[in-house]
Amino acid sequence: MTEISADDHEGAQESPEQPPPPRVRSASLKKIVLPADADLGTLIHDVSQEILAAVAADARLSEDLALALLNRRDLSREVLEALGKNSPVARQRKVQLAIVMHPQTPRHVSVPSIRHIHTFELMQVALLPAVPPDVRRAAEDALISRIANISSGERFTLARRSSGRVAASLLLDKEERVMQAALANPQMTEMWIAKALKAGSGTDRLAPAVSRHQKWSFRNDVKAALLGNRHTPPARLIQLAAELPVNLIKDVLRNGGLGQQARNSLLAVLERRRSGGKT
Repeated sequence: MTEISADDHEGAQESPEQPPPPRVRSASLKKIVLPADADLGTLIHDVSQEILAAVAADARLSEDLALALLNRRDLSREVLEALGKNSPVARQRKVQLAIVMHPQTPRHVSVPSIRHIHTFELMQVALLPAVPPDVRRAAEDALISRIANISSGERFTLARRSSGRVAASLLLDKEERVMQAALANPQMTEMWIAKALKAGSGTDRLAPAVSRHQKWSFRNDVKAALLGNRHTPPARLIQLAAELPVNLIKDVLRNGGLGQQARNSLLAVLERRRSGGKT
């Protein structure tokens, strides 16, 4: 369950794409124990990865200092592992998110933390180019797994602003406005829409909406998927049958997914096209 409302993030914007940070290469670091009077606020700016690892592991590390440390993109894997094991500070929500979003965080540290991150923060993780692809994928998986248990407002925001894969999981939503928001998502692609239209059920709202959509109704893969969907309006079905290749129409008829009236319409179009010599 998430504690963040859709309105809290209505004005949030995606971070601009940044060039990837330099890859940090480090050998096994020598473990350093900091003295009791060490100034952690100064040491988080040190150039030594050994000292930074010691700071990251220090029980006195505060949330603010941990976040300042995580702003550095030159941290080694060992530093991030040490911070991830420093439970008192690593369990802080903002620190967890920053650890997951850091491009150098090892997967065995970042991926398990994803399940603890709030819904709209996960959406940010899934959209950031600097986050490794497998971590973004794990964030998307976590979001999709939560969809059945989140509010209408949260689903609407995800449909409108999340990654294409997450928005695609909302194309068959029970609410019209959520489905329409997913169609308008700038990350949406015709591949996801065509795949949704081929679903066994739940397309009774999607097919009519796509068939008249100013953008998607003209894409070839989408048109082919509409042709085989039993919920495509009859007039649009006949129009598609007049535009698409005859072999595709025959394939749709062989698949047997259409009702009898739709099959009869396609057969009539096929006959007219044969008579007219069109292929």
